[in-house]
Amino acid sequence: MAKGLCLVTGATGFIGSHVAERLIKDGWRVRTIVRPTSNTEFIDTLGVEKIVGDLTDPESVGKAMEGADAVVHCAAMVGDWGPVEQYRKVNVEALRELLEQAVQRGLKRFVHISSLGVYEARDHYGTDESVEPPTEHIDGYTQTKVEAEKLVLEYHRERGLPAVVLRPGFVYGPRDRTVIPRLLEAIRSGRFRYFGSGEQAMNSIYVGNLVEAVLLALDKDNAVGQVYNLTDDEPTSKKRFVGTLARMAGLPEPTKKIPLWLAKVLANILEWRARRKGATNPPLVNKARVKFLGLNLDFSCEKAKRELGYRPRFTFEEGMRQTVEWFRAAGMIPTESGQEAGEQEPKAVA
Repeated sequence: MAKGLCLVTGATGFIGSHVAERLIKDGWRVRTIVRPTSNTEFIDTLGVEKIVGDLTDPESVGKAMEGADAVVHCAAMVGDWGPVEQYRKVNVEALRELLEQAVQRGLKRFVHISSLGVYEARDHYGTDESVEPPTEHIDGYTQTKVEAEKLVLEYHRERGLPAVVLRPGFVYGPRDRTVIPRLLEAIRSGRFRYFGSGEQAMNSIYVGNLVEAVLLALDKDNAVGQVYNLTDDEPTSKKRFVGTLARMAGLPEPTKKIPLWLAKVLANILEWRARRKGATNPPLVNKARVKFLGLNLDFSCEKAKRELGYRPRFTFEEGMRQTVEWFRAAGMIPTESGQEAGEQEPKAVA
C-alpha cells in the first residue's frame, strides 16, 4: 500500500519503537499515543507525532486515528502473573475501541501483533496456523492474547476490517527492558537453571525480523484476514539461545539443570501458595516460565514465507550480536575491558 500516516501503538516500548523507527526510515509518517509519564526521548529523535492520552480512552484513540491510513498495534500488557481482568482491560477492551475507530474511519490496513503464546502449553513440533489455539490458558497474558486475536478476526469477518494477525515467538533485541535483562542477571548471579535438558526448541525471533514481517503485512493485499506464525526460521534450542547470550556478554555459559518433572511440580505448588497469599509478584518457578524454558516450542513459519515472502534478514547469531552490543553500550553488560559502560548512551539498532 502507498505510504501515508501509520498509528503505531506502544511506540515507546520495545517492539513498537523498532516498528516506528523502520516506518519513518521507509518514508511513513508515524503517530502514537503516549501517557504524560511516558519516556519519549527515543521516539522524539525519530520525529514521531505524539497524542498525549491513553489507549483505554476513546477520545485519545479518536485523535490518534484522525487521518491514519494504517495501524500497527504493538501495545499490550505483558507478564506471567496477575489477575486476568487487568490484562483484559488493556489487551482486549482497549483493542475493541481501536478496532471500532478503525472500521468507522475506513482504515486501509490493521496489523495486530499477537504471540505464539496463544498455542496450547505443550510440546510443539512444527505446529502451523491450521492448529486452533485453545480457549483457556495458563496465565492472563496468553489468555487475553487469544481473546484479542479472535476480536480482530471477528472485525475482519463481520465488519470488513482489512486486518492481519502476526504471531511472533519470543522477541529479543535492542531496547528490550524485561526478559533479556532478567536473563543476564540470572546468568551473572549463577541462579539460572535449565528446565530439563536445555535441548528443547526455542521459538525466538529477532526484532529486526519481526519488523520485516510487519512491513510485508502492510504491503501484501493477500495478507488481509490471515494469521502468520513468525520465528527466526532456524533451529535454536534453549541452550543455544542462553549459551550464546552468555558467551557474547562475556559470562560463563550456564550448565545447571532442574529435571522438567520437578519444575512442573514446583510450578504448581509455588503458584498455589502465591495465590493463597495474594502475591503481586510471580513465584520463581511458575507455569509460564516452565513453558518458556522447558517445553519444545517449534513452530512453522512456512505460511509467512509462502504468502508474505517472509525471509528473515538477520540470522540468530547476527541478531544476538546486535542485542548484546546494545546492552553493552547501555552499560548493562561489562565492556571488553571489564569495566561497566557507565553513562554511555545506547545506540539505535534497526
